[in-house]
Amino acid sequence: MSIVTRFAPSPTGFLHIGGARTALFNWLLARHYGGKFLLRIEDTDRERSTQEAIDAIISGLQWLEINWDDEPVFQSSRLQHHVRLAQKLVKEGKAYYCYCTPEELEAMRNEAKSKGLSPKYNGMWRDRDSSQVPLGIDPVIRLKVPTTGSTTLHDIVQGDVTVSNNQLDDMILVRSDGTPTFMLSVVVDDHDMSITHVIRGDDHLTNTFRHIQIFNALGWDIPQYGHIPLIHGSDGTKLSKRHGALGIDFYRDRGYLPEAICNCLLRLGWSHGDDEIISKEQAIEWFTTDNLGKSASRLDFAKLDNLNGYYMRIADNNRLLNELLKMIADISEEKKHRLVLGMNGLKQRAKTILELKDLASIYIDDFTPTEIDANSQKILQETFLRLESIEDWTENNLEKQIRNFSGELGLSLGQIAQPLRSVLTGGKITPSIFDMLVAFGKNESLNRIRAVFV
Repeated sequence: MSIVTRFAPSPTGFLHIGGARTALFNWLLARHYGGKFLLRIEDTDRERSTQEAIDAIISGLQWLEINWDDEPVFQSSRLQHHVRLAQKLVKEGKAYYCYCTPEELEAMRNEAKSKGLSPKYNGMWRDRDSSQVPLGIDPVIRLKVPTTGSTTLHDIVQGDVTVSNNQLDDMILVRSDGTPTFMLSVVVDDHDMSITHVIRGDDHLTNTFRHIQIFNALGWDIPQYGHIPLIHGSDGTKLSKRHGALGIDFYRDRGYLPEAICNCLLRLGWSHGDDEIISKEQAIEWFTTDNLGKSASRLDFAKLDNLNGYYMRIADNNRLLNELLKMIADISEEKKHRLVLGMNGLKQRAKTILELKDLASIYIDDFTPTEIDANSQKILQETFLRLESIEDWTENNLEKQIRNFSGELGLSLGQIAQPLRSVLTGGKITPSIFDMLVAFGKNESLNRIRAVFV
């Protein structure tokens, strides 16, 4: 059997961090087995669905490099097909028209509450004769759910989960306005898209029992479901905006790299031994549902920062330059060249692109001579003469020459490096002086040193 998975977001907002994890897990499962990963936009809520949200979802997936097969399916284009299938169930006696008024439904809820029961529809129109149909009421279509026995979900994460059928009421398949419900549309689309596996949050667990009832009524094969615990904040409570329960664009704008986000999400509910840093290629090779966890995972920004720092250090320098240029306007070619030459030193100290931008200011900002004390000035004058004579302006040679020079003067390397750092950048926390000397180049470096004692 070929594996077919899907990601089916509702376009009522941004691509949530939890949704991104769901997409990643389904994508990895399909890629591991050489199957297909499909995208379905569940845009049946026409009032809340927006093109802006659709664009945000698609751009978020593209940024994470979670690529889908085939064209995206828009659920709103299939509504008539969903309704026709519900009408077919009515003809087969597996569903029926319900003409309950809002007042009658409210009375049912109140009666159930008074008996200490969960409020649910009592089957009032389940077996009534059509001659009793009232005038002026637009009916809904309800599924005839079995009233005896039980339904068992063979969950690939949670194991077998069973509910008694008398806990499930006759759910609405088609609303009184003629539109299908989420319950029906999801089942029909999963069947028509040949979905074999569905990994999703355990907040959908109750819905899955209802989906199974619809699959059974339509006589269709049921996908394999895996329900994963939701992501929690670092304090163990339900993830909220204060923890980072925001759109993927938030993380992108904060300067995180997509591979770091994917690595972080992968480890929120899935494991491979003690491995923490896992590339996309390794994840595809190793990912199976066997290692999906049953316990809630915590989103820890400190871990994410460290993980992102790792991916920054191994990132291509030109790629990082391009990320910087998205944030920096009107930069000269000379300064771009400095950034490329100095990138190795910069990225060792940055955990995000935003931090990289702050550090990169030493190569971008206009130069202002720094005032230094007389002793430092004397050291710099000697240093200037030694640097001026160096032809091989490379990091290794500069380090060798300056270390030798400091020994000749009876100084520590720091006694030369600190005033040199100060006059080159005006700062105290920077990449190594050797990185900076190479990035600025011989002429600019000497000009900056000369400016403090000329």
